[in-house]
Amino acid sequence: MSDTVIHIGPALAVAVVLLAIIAALVAYVGRTRMEWAIARASVRATIQLGSLALVLGLLVGNLWASAGFVLVMAVIASWTAAGRVTGHRPTLRELGRTLVPVAAMTIVIVAGLVLVGVLPASGLAVIPSAGIMIGGAMNTTSLTGRRAADELKVRHGEVEAALSLGFSKYDARMEICRAAASTALVPAIDQTRTVGLVTIPGAFVGMVLGGASPTDAAIMQLFVLISLLAVCATALVLTTELVAHGTLFDVNSRFTAAK
Repeated sequence: MSDTVIHIGPALAVAVVLLAIIAALVAYVGRTRMEWAIARASVRATIQLGSLALVLGLLVGNLWASAGFVLVMAVIASWTAAGRVTGHRPTLRELGRTLVPVAAMTIVIVAGLVLVGVLPASGLAVIPSAGIMIGGAMNTTSLTGRRAADELKVRHGEVEAALSLGFSKYDARMEICRAAASTALVPAIDQTRTVGLVTIPGAFVGMVLGGASPTDAAIMQLFVLISLLAVCATALVLTTELVAHGTLFDVNSRFTAAK
């Protein structure tokens, strides 16, 4: 499989390092101020994927250990999303609240599929499936929260105007931030709309190269894409609700900072 897709060896290691350097250099030349973030992300990805390969070998045979690992993934994803939304190191309360949009639907889907026998009750099936969904929900939660918060800051005057007309705080905030927050679902929708035309997803390719029929691989990929739509849509709605209610972060402090 490695010979068909990519040759594993010293040349690949050099290519990965060079690509990371190129990404950081382009960000630096473009004055994005993201060059160090790219460098740190590249190093972390190397360490974490190496660790993941070792951990999975120990956990995949035990369903409960695999469930515990999924919980760890959910907490880390929630921590990341909460930090993006709030703009600071998240508190335990913010972490707990972000955990709902990041992990709730994934837990429901994976547990339901295991119970009805669609998804095998093994770590080898549960961990990758849950990881894909949690990752999608994390990205959607981060984008939704940031866009909703930024919209509320920029259009603070409109929120105040709505309040003066008798709107509740929740309705006034939701009226302003809902449309902007909804754009966070665009990547998941576009990924689903263009599959097979613009991209050939990794899950599809991996299954075919592993010996599965193209039909089975297509069905599996469809499951992944539709499940991502479900978790991302849920994350979008729940995050927008949290922002509008002012429970994910202090909305008033954001307004004060914007003045």
